[in-house]
Amino acid sequence: MLRPMPRMPSRLNRTEMSVRDKIWQINWSLIAVLSAIACVGFATLYSAAQGSLDPWAMKQMVRFAIGISIMIGIALVDLRFWMRNAYIMYVIAFILLVAVELRGTIGMGAQRWIDLGFIQLQPSEIMKIALILALARYFHGAGFQEIGRPLFLIPPLIMVFAPAILVLKQPDLGTAMMLVLSSGALFFMAGVRVWKFVLVIAGGLAAIPLAWQFLREYQKKRVLIFLDPENDPLGAGYHITQSKIALGSGGMFGKGYMMGTQSRLNFLPEKQTDFIFTMFAEEWGMMGGLVLLGLYALLLAFGYAIAMRCRSQFGRLVAHGITTTFFLYFFINTAMVMGLVPVVGVPLPLISYGGTAMLSLLAGWGLVMSAYIHRDVPISRRGMGEE
Repeated sequence: MLRPMPRMPSRLNRTEMSVRDKIWQINWSLIAVLSAIACVGFATLYSAAQGSLDPWAMKQMVRFAIGISIMIGIALVDLRFWMRNAYIMYVIAFILLVAVELRGTIGMGAQRWIDLGFIQLQPSEIMKIALILALARYFHGAGFQEIGRPLFLIPPLIMVFAPAILVLKQPDLGTAMMLVLSSGALFFMAGVRVWKFVLVIAGGLAAIPLAWQFLREYQKKRVLIFLDPENDPLGAGYHITQSKIALGSGGMFGKGYMMGTQSRLNFLPEKQTDFIFTMFAEEWGMMGGLVLLGLYALLLAFGYAIAMRCRSQFGRLVAHGITTTFFLYFFINTAMVMGLVPVVGVPLPLISYGGTAMLSLLAGWGLVMSAYIHRDVPISRRGMGEE
């Protein structure tokens, strides 16, 4: 539960808290839910390796431990620090995206990573968090009159679509789509009128024939297979066909832990990453899937409750943006493996095997926690204390 912050007697105490006070304010219930979801991931990766901690589960555990440490460290840093340095973080993330374009590592036909030796860094995952910080910084303190001016929205639109275009070139349609959708949620929370969203959506729909020409051949096949999965069941439609078979065979209560036939016989592709929810549902059935989705829903409730309780607009926007991004992760992934949306390669958060995605998500939740700890701290438009 979200614990109420102890009443502080003076303005100084409200704006300047000691490390001890901040540690007391850490929401351990939120961390417990994150840990519960991650433990589901460890168990599923252990099963995916047919009863072995290698090559996935042990590495994932280490990454989670590092990520939780990073999360708590970020949470203890004054929220005003993140606001003052939001644009710097965005620029760093953008430079990394450009570096991927110039000298990135190619894997599975995509150029998305920078090889640092000990980890394959995926800058697009970092950009998801940096973009939220930058947009929250831009809209912080802006009044409805400013937001109502079309020219005022040009800089944030550039901040959104510049990295989205770079990510599309990698190519990574799923991440580019998440950048746009999570940013749209921030625009809405900031007060952008609904008719402007309708105008942008209408323009996007009108541009579909033009955008189709720029899609890679395999991306076009994914869309066509989504519309008609039976068209090529042994080719482009193989992934989603096997996923549906595994989901259906799980039934109400599943086949049992480490007893999934589709995954153990290697019919299910990418069982440790994109299609890990299918493997989990085959073993634990619909009830197990609903329990996992319930944990995700509980985490969303924490995030949005924190957003509503923040005194500063920056804190509200950051908490709302990170929580919405997390929602998009698991919504798109679960919808994808069920055949409700095209296969776009979005991992299941804290479950799918992967380093950069897990660390960036936990860093994002660290920002949400920072917003919670400093929820009563007033922030001026320059990122300082209340003037």
